[in-house]
Amino acid sequence: DRQVHEVQSYMGRLETSDKESVHLVENEIQARIDNIFSNLERLEILSSKEPPNKRQNAKLRVDQLKYDVQHLQSALRNFQHRRYQREQQERQREELLARTFTTNDSDTTIPIDETLQFNESLQNAHRGMDELIGSGTNILQGLRDQRVTLKGTHKKILDVANMLGLSNTVMRLIEKRAFQDKFLMLGGMAVTCVIMFLVVQYLT
Repeated sequence: DRQVHEVQSYMGRLETSDKESVHLVENEIQARIDNIFSNLERLEILSSKEPPNKRQNAKLRVDQLKYDVQHLQSALRNFQHRRYQREQQERQREELLARTFTTNDSDTTIPIDETLQFNESLQNAHRGMDELIGSGTNILQGLRDQRVTLKGTHKKILDVANMLGLSNTVMRLIEKRAFQDKFLMLGGMAVTCVIMFLVVQYLT
């Protein structure tokens, strides 16, 4: 919990950091997230060795921490994506302002209004594609999070079923449902990827 709160505190510094220090803050956050994931793997192994009456609560606690850290990772990626988009727009504006236009040769003269309009349209197209890619990335990350949650829930159900001594028939029904949910999730991910590909192909 303490490490998660520390990462949340660092996340609050991102919006106020200047261009020179924002990369350092991002690297520090990523290093702390990686460290938490590493600790969670060890906790997961330790929780499996707990007595049966404590094992369920330990696993639930580890799964909750893992869910919180995955959301922090997604928030960091979204911030980096927005920062990259802003920096790209600034570079495009600087390149446009630094560009020189020739007036001696009428055949090579570039109308400024048309150039500005073209550049604005290009930026709008880039923004649209970036937003679509960002949305698709968030959807895929959400599906991955759901997959982790489903796997954790499946393990919990099996543990509870073993403790309660449920019949083999009920166990098979539970496993069949989890198998179907897995294919539904994979199908959703495939449809999302196809839609993103078609949209990018259409815009470009």
